[in-house]
Amino acid sequence: MRVAGSEEAVREVFDAHYGQLVGWTTRLVDDPDLAHDFVTEAFVRLLRHWSSVQNPRAWLYTAVTNQVRDHWRRRGREAAAYDKWHAGSPVGIDVAAPGPDPADRLTVQGAVLALPDRLRAVVLLHYFADLPVVQVAQSLRKSEGAVKRDLFDARRLLANELEGVR
Repeated sequence: MRVAGSEEAVREVFDAHYGQLVGWTTRLVDDPDLAHDFVTEAFVRLLRHWSSVQNPRAWLYTAVTNQVRDHWRRRGREAAAYDKWHAGSPVGIDVAAPGPDPADRLTVQGAVLALPDRLRAVVLLHYFADLPVVQVAQSLRKSEGAVKRDLFDARRLLANELEGVR
């Protein structure tokens, strides 16, 4: 149920944050069209939940983070299915090997996306969306201490992963 004026309030939030959120999401998924889709969906959901949202900016970044996480999980399942199909294809069917995937390059983005879900979400919200620890904790329904621990663990894993990379 919509509260009177919620569409206008969401429009103000949209005008203030849409561009920055799309830019942030584009860096995560490396696809501007997909980023626009994710952000638009987040705003549609925001409109539906407007009456219960305390901090719209944090809520939007969390909603988009969850969509990106689902997207990468889905891509992982698709890749596994393709590998399984390719390995079981009959001899005589010429299946062209895919070329090098740009996603295979080691980048900070790739290293962050390779983090376990509980760590990836806090890193994306804190370092990439620039939300303070307290807002990350509220958004993910964790304690501030749990968020700080997750950030510490993530930094340790990222340091190991990116050691020696230039």
